[in-house]
Amino acid sequence: MSKTLFKKVDYSLSKLIHDIDHGEIGLPELQRPFVWTSSKVRDLFDSMYRGFPVGYFLFWSNEHLSSTKQIGTDIKQRKVPRLLIVDGQQRLTSLYAVLKGKSVLTEDYKETKIQIAFRPKDGQFEVADAAIKRDPEFIPDISIIWKEGISTFKLINNFLNRLSKSKTITDEEQEKISDAIDRLYKLEDYPFTAMEISSTVDEEEVSDIFVRINSKGKQLNQADFILTLLSVFW
Repeated sequence: MSKTLFKKVDYSLSKLIHDIDHGEIGLPELQRPFVWTSSKVRDLFDSMYRGFPVGYFLFWSNEHLSSTKQIGTDIKQRKVPRLLIVDGQQRLTSLYAVLKGKSVLTEDYKETKIQIAFRPKDGQFEVADAAIKRDPEFIPDISIIWKEGISTFKLINNFLNRLSKSKTITDEEQEKISDAIDRLYKLEDYPFTAMEISSTVDEEEVSDIFVRINSKGKQLNQADFILTLLSVFW
């Protein structure tokens, strides 16, 4: 049996976003552009907020490739990523775009911003539209939650002040709203697991893994995923 060519690494969401922001994690050329709809991004955040698992990532340690792509449209500190995303690009791009308030490049090469709204009174996520942006019950763009220089205390107070101009808020409602916004902010601690493939694995084998995992658009569960790795490496 061959030596193990992959390892399991645990990440917090904030660590993943930090590594993307600094150019540590990027995309190999075999990856497709960002194709998720805003409603799918909304559902991702809803699942995380409820504490549901949303899958893991497959990374490839990069020591050889320079023909890579970065996530987002801004300039990174590191020009060539240390890790390349083999599986999980759409989720990671969605998370990065929302938490950092950054634009992403779509399949028709257009820059777009994803705006997801949140209603604290019942924990409801929606794709922001004109009506929601006018509704004081909603935070129209949750990206502001993680914006540098804005504390959750100040954000909660601003939200409650805006809402109080349209309705009377009880102490119980204020506490529920505060807890909901604080819980949303703490999604940056959400745990993820990644499988990191060794840099000794060549492009052909990694491409084979990618094709097998994504064949016929069927998502694999953890057992299927491990069997896929075993079938390639052993």
